[in-house]
Amino acid sequence: MPDRGFTSTQLAARAAYLLRGNDLGTMTSAAPKLYPHMWSWDAAFVAVGLAPLSVERAVVELDTLLSAQWKNGMIPHIVFANGVDGYFPGPSRWAVSELAAHAPGQVQTSGITQPPVHAVAVQRILEHSRRHGRSTRAVAEEFLDRRWADLVRWHRWLAHARDLDGNGRIALYHGWESGMDNSPRWDAAYANVVAGPVPPFHREDLEHVADATQRPSDREYTRYLWLLEEMKTARYEDGVLAKAMSFAVEDVFVSAVFSLSCEVLATIGEEHARPNADVRELYSWSDRFRKGVIATTDSRTGAAKDFDLRSGKWVATDTLAMFAPLLCGGLDRQAERALLRTFEGPKFCGHPDLRYAVPPSTSPVSGDFRPREYWRGPVWPVMTWLFSWAFARRGWAERANVLRAEGLRQASDGTFAEYYEPFTGDPLGSMQQSWTAAAVLDWLG
Repeated sequence: MPDRGFTSTQLAARAAYLLRGNDLGTMTSAAPKLYPHMWSWDAAFVAVGLAPLSVERAVVELDTLLSAQWKNGMIPHIVFANGVDGYFPGPSRWAVSELAAHAPGQVQTSGITQPPVHAVAVQRILEHSRRHGRSTRAVAEEFLDRRWADLVRWHRWLAHARDLDGNGRIALYHGWESGMDNSPRWDAAYANVVAGPVPPFHREDLEHVADATQRPSDREYTRYLWLLEEMKTARYEDGVLAKAMSFAVEDVFVSAVFSLSCEVLATIGEEHARPNADVRELYSWSDRFRKGVIATTDSRTGAAKDFDLRSGKWVATDTLAMFAPLLCGGLDRQAERALLRTFEGPKFCGHPDLRYAVPPSTSPVSGDFRPREYWRGPVWPVMTWLFSWAFARRGWAERANVLRAEGLRQASDGTFAEYYEPFTGDPLGSMQQSWTAAAVLDWLG
């Protein structure tokens, strides 16, 4: 229960009001000022929050996203809202309509992807539909009939196009694809990116977040935009990107999310009599990527690592990525217990100075920790939600409930901030963030 600010009932009402306010008709803006378009993994979490309010509207959200799917199966990380400005880089900078053979014809998108959490949203939609009448259940089941092949095609693209060495780990060509844009995980890989000339740019994000220290620096942005220029030169072709990109990292966190999502979608497929070949394929991908995640772990601590494909070096950081195996499973019992102790102990949720016992994006005891800077220290409610959901799924009800309770206490100020300062609890980044409201609605659902 919230310990200050709004009651649970008030908080749920405010969260629902926020999602309605951010509704653009067939998509929900990630945040009205800073992120006025649809982001891929935001949309999945938004659908989770919409499902208890309206299964029908949650279905529309995912339908809109999947309508922007590329012909090769990729779900792009941004679907741009028609006639909406105020975000950089916008459609003209990505230029996918002109350059990418696989880009959708009727929709403007970015040219990269984001973590594949969408099967979780589908599962939540189906669960909520069962609590309603026949017509609502029919809407959810018709959505599954209509979009099953697209969802499988999305997973197939990740398993084939982004597992470069066949070792069960997803390769990323930009830190933005991880969703954790400026995490310390990417420092070394970005340091090796030698940026050439980048066309002039004006950062819209700094117009909406007054404190520039909360955001990546201009130097970082120059590298981000240089990678975009490399992608444009490669015309966004999977085979060319694999060889041409200066940044190529196997992301252990995205790989764990993918393993988990394949298992969730396979279970849905079994329950709804989808083709046996699809279900078998999804289970095989889940197993392969789970093994790929576990292969990165320390045998004693259970902590997972990323791998820099360009330098050929492992990347061990005290960030949320180290807990990837807690999402997908696969660790032996002793290592899993050790990793849970780290998660709940003084390096993360149990740090004595934390305002709430939820996981910061980077450990407060790490030299990379910055308490107000984006993914370098602040607490992201949507990550608290993801771990609480995964823990409940794995049968760790008490752990899941603790995260839920602490997450709600944090959110009870009613700002629905993008992220929070871990020691003071101050709301940071963008306010009125859709996926933060969605997490609250699911917790209160």
